[in-house]
Amino acid sequence: MNTSKTASLLSPYIPTPTRILQNFFSVFVGVSLFPSLIMSWQQLDGPLPSGLRSDEAAPEWMNKGDNAWELTAAALVGIQSVPGLIILYGSMVKKKWAVNSAFMALYAFAAVLICWVVWAHEMAFGEKMCRILGKPGFVVLGQKYLLMMEENGYIPNATFVFYQFAFAAITVILLAGSVLGRMNFYAWMVFVPLWLTFSYTIGAFTIWGRGILESRIIDFSGGYVIHLSSGVAGFTAAYWVGPRLAEDRQHFPPNNIISMLGGAGFLWVGWTGFNGGSPLAANLISSLAVLNTHICTATSLFVWLSMDMLVYKKSSVMGAVQGMITGLVCITPAAGIVEPWAAGLMGVISGSIPWYTMMVLHKKSSFFKKVDDTLGAFHTHAVAGTLGGLLSGILAKPSLLRLYYGNTERGPGLLYGLIQGELMDGLKQMSFQIIGAVFVASWNVVITSFICIFLSRFLNLRMDEGALEIGDDAAHGEEAYALWGDGEISPPYPRRRHLTIPTLCRRC
Repeated sequence: MNTSKTASLLSPYIPTPTRILQNFFSVFVGVSLFPSLIMSWQQLDGPLPSGLRSDEAAPEWMNKGDNAWELTAAALVGIQSVPGLIILYGSMVKKKWAVNSAFMALYAFAAVLICWVVWAHEMAFGEKMCRILGKPGFVVLGQKYLLMMEENGYIPNATFVFYQFAFAAITVILLAGSVLGRMNFYAWMVFVPLWLTFSYTIGAFTIWGRGILESRIIDFSGGYVIHLSSGVAGFTAAYWVGPRLAEDRQHFPPNNIISMLGGAGFLWVGWTGFNGGSPLAANLISSLAVLNTHICTATSLFVWLSMDMLVYKKSSVMGAVQGMITGLVCITPAAGIVEPWAAGLMGVISGSIPWYTMMVLHKKSSFFKKVDDTLGAFHTHAVAGTLGGLLSGILAKPSLLRLYYGNTERGPGLLYGLIQGELMDGLKQMSFQIIGAVFVASWNVVITSFICIFLSRFLNLRMDEGALEIGDDAAHGEEAYALWGDGEISPPYPRRRHLTIPTLCRRC
């Protein structure tokens, strides 16, 4: 037997002065802490602190932390629209359209809320009527339903209804960006509830509710449901409404770039709640989603800005805002199910491909030239949203999918399918991502066209030429700034007459 080897094996068990002191200290600390441990254990059996106890207003099933975060997230999404997009739209357009553009956003926010609580929420998340549509209902107006536990989280239904309303409202407002500067406001008033009812609720139910693609599509926060639908519907509506005046199409400068940056700031920071609230809980996935959102957005802004500087030799503020938006949109369907390095990669792609489609392809294509998409929503939302959905099918990490969806048929992403030897599963997920994009785009083209054709039978979709020359004053009798000389019907104040000084008062 090898004695040296035996000694080395037994060395951890041979007592030494140092080990004796260590053992004595451990015993001393354990004995001294034992009474306090017993007291702590006894306190666990006693009453909870008053702030943690359940009562009639805070039932046992409700997680106060999750509910507080979800209400905050819903408020952040609402702030993206009011005042975020109101300021952004009112600043990005020509001065004579500032009031009309901002008012279209404000009206849509209010109209969507009424429609959402009366019937649209149940059509998007209620009982199934068919594979792509839920049954319209009025249960959201009742206290019993609103104060019940939401089936996918430890929050009340009232919180979920408000959060999803904020999503629906911003979708319609994003759509408005394509038709600013010429759509008849009265036609817009009717268009909003019709499009919400027959288009948005279909996409939401099919992918997020109980529809046919609910268990297949990866769409974390609405790359397809919100951004692809608003971009395609906006582009389609722009086709049917018609273009702006030729002069406005050629020269449409923002009237206040500083305010535009303020609106963009509301949009960016508000996206913390947009993506961070989707798990319906304050958990690991919500934290990752928030960080990934900002990584992708900052990267996309930098890439878009770099492309502008390389090609046009100038750093464009408008370009930076567009790059910011494409980054926010692209990460939306993947925010909580990809790693940070993947979010950065998505930022590179969202800052370059939409830049090419907007700045190069749009100017070369006769089809794109024919359709007057005022703020380029097709590129910033439809293109970027589609990229985000497809990249989700490539970069989705299986462990994160399980954390978010639980036991799911989704995934893995194509990249991880290659790495883990599950190529067919990865290809299968990619096929569902493509099917989802085609379904949402096709549905919005058809339904938006039907709505516009229907409305054109009763209302003029486009303002008349005289009103288009004037702008806000013709549409609403109001102007954004107290300045005369850009589009008003008459001066806001009477011209001063030259005073005649009596002869006796004149100096000789």
